[in-house]
Amino acid sequence: MSQENNSHNSLSESELCDLVKEIKQWGKDLGFQAVGITDTDLTIAEQRFNQWIAEQMHGDMEYMSRHGSKRTRPAELETGTISIISVRMDYFPEDPEQAISLLKQTNKGYIARYSLGRDYHKVVRKCLQTLAKKLEQKIGSFGYRVFTDSAPVLEKPLAEKAGIGWIGKHSNVLQEKTGSWFFLGEIFTNLPLPLDTPAINHCGTCNQCIKACPTQAIVKPYVVDSRLCISYLTIEAHHSIPEELRPLMGNRIYGCDDCQLFCPWNRFSQQTVETDYFARGDLASPELIDLFLWSESEFLSHTEGTAIRRIGHESWLRNIAVALGNQLSNHTKLSIEETEAIINALKFRQQHPSELVKEHVNWALKQQPA
Repeated sequence: MSQENNSHNSLSESELCDLVKEIKQWGKDLGFQAVGITDTDLTIAEQRFNQWIAEQMHGDMEYMSRHGSKRTRPAELETGTISIISVRMDYFPEDPEQAISLLKQTNKGYIARYSLGRDYHKVVRKCLQTLAKKLEQKIGSFGYRVFTDSAPVLEKPLAEKAGIGWIGKHSNVLQEKTGSWFFLGEIFTNLPLPLDTPAINHCGTCNQCIKACPTQAIVKPYVVDSRLCISYLTIEAHHSIPEELRPLMGNRIYGCDDCQLFCPWNRFSQQTVETDYFARGDLASPELIDLFLWSESEFLSHTEGTAIRRIGHESWLRNIAVALGNQLSNHTKLSIEETEAIINALKFRQQHPSELVKEHVNWALKQQPA
């Protein structure tokens, strides 16, 4: 935590309540749609997280278990943490029906909507730092540290406890008036701030997200097996994608939104007002072949400033090869010219120096019906 003094210890309960009101207003002025306060007790979430790790559902994401209890005990991660300011920032850049329609256009690549614009880490972190500085100007130096998916933090349980929303059966945080299309961020503080009431779960008997998952990665309500999840396979995993899962990926080349797209609560979602999250270039509805033919320098140029860039060109080509193979298998809807164009594009990458790319290209070519 940054340098602190004890001036805030003299604040009365009434003054702390007034301070929280100011924090929430500052947050909204900075572009957060909701701000909540919680404590550091994640006992229940810790039990669930440890069980998830024990069952190896984190796949190759070894960083999920690397830090031990620091992830589930905020005061161990940042000594002196007493309360946590949790924030929400909406990001959905379009009408959900446009995204659903894109999933049916096999010649185009579907990219998770959170990644179409500027990398959210940069946007949310900057706003959190500004919020912390405003608070520092108000009360003097205090201990704090900001996070947004950037350290071992259980963001979703914290958001739920802070009243931001409840964790749905798809493991994303939901809010009954706005759905789930939002990012989370936190400020760990040593301030004894008044706490908000935890959110109430409103999923009820609905299982739409479970039914919608293309690979059935939501193995039971509230539990996602990353090893089956398309978001994990296309972003986090850098190995060969299991062959049995490839046909289920369709045209999803970076992430997957199905569990959110078909969630009834998202009919209340609103398009983001944050222009940084608007789609860059042609990423919202790109042609698969065009993307597949990008050189590494073109890939880096087109994805500069976005979250997409971090997977690298090799994984990018791997993912698109699978999508092209899935398109090729759907031969009844392809013209001869379209089929030839796909085959030519795949053959162009057949001698790629990466064994990973070549494997997926060769698989894709075999999807052409005899």
